[in-house]
Amino acid sequence: MPPWIEYFAVTVCAITAVLAAEGKRMDLFGVMVLALVTAVGGGTIRDLCLGVRPLIWIEQPMYLWTALIAAMATFVTVRFIHPPHRLLAVADAFGLALFGIAGTEKALTLGTSGIVAVLLGIVTGVAGGILRDVLRGELPLVFQPDVNLYATAVFAGALVFVLLRVWLPASESHRYIGMAVILVLRLAAMRWKLRLPAYRSRISAP
Repeated sequence: MPPWIEYFAVTVCAITAVLAAEGKRMDLFGVMVLALVTAVGGGTIRDLCLGVRPLIWIEQPMYLWTALIAAMATFVTVRFIHPPHRLLAVADAFGLALFGIAGTEKALTLGTSGIVAVLLGIVTGVAGGILRDVLRGELPLVFQPDVNLYATAVFAGALVFVLLRVWLPASESHRYIGMAVILVLRLAAMRWKLRLPAYRSRISAP
């Protein structure tokens, strides 16, 4: 995985954390904590599951600096320019695509099976956002019934990536195809309100 992809993902996720803090009356320290948790939370859980030591942000502290700088720049910018509300969802979709495939590829590189790699790709993609939403007192996006194809998009993209790796000769294009699947599915779901059926139990008549 080219380092720029993970740095870009860290940057995007840190930005989403700052945008998500709007209306929560957090001070600068709180926003920085939220940005760090969002940016490295999914990768931390993935590495713990894989038994990777040291954790990626301990081995490469530049991930932390990247998240902090992106968060600080966004914190200052939004005080002068009010970003569109939809920007949070679009930025989150990019972070989802980048981290989802990064997590899947790292798991495969370390010798996991395909299904485990897909699962860890989902964890990498959504766990940071879950921690972000819990810390700001909100129901995580992945569990909200009106949020369209969130973890499902990561599942589809990660599965496509794994199948391409299994069936075709090795190629760097596979990761970008997987990212494109996640991003297109998520953006299309946002545009046309695509979602999975909601759970409803049958209520017996009295």
